[in-house]
Amino acid sequence: MQILLKVSLSVFVILVATAIARRFPSAAGLIAVMPITGALVLVWVYLENKGNAEVMQSFARGALWGILPSILFFLVALLCFRKQVSLSGVLASSFGIWLLAAIVHQWMIR
Repeated sequence: MQILLKVSLSVFVILVATAIARRFPSAAGLIAVMPITGALVLVWVYLENKGNAEVMQSFARGALWGILPSILFFLVALLCFRKQVSLSGVLASSFGIWLLAAIVHQWMIR
């Protein structure tokens, strides 16, 4: 039941963002990266770990510093779109830089 609720909420956020994107693409971008996803995960992590302070602090630290790889993902996407790179090229480049930044992220927060 809990998995169904998690999936339903995630799908709902994605559907809302894509529906809004038809008329307001920048607003949809804001919705796609807004803290609602982080807040939902925060609630699930809290419930699954009975509010364990160490787990919650580690999650919050990872999320805070995890913003940087995400910023790089979208920066590379923006630059690629400006250069009219294909969607597959944009995604490959963006995920590539995100992956490198994520590896550095995990190495640095240890």
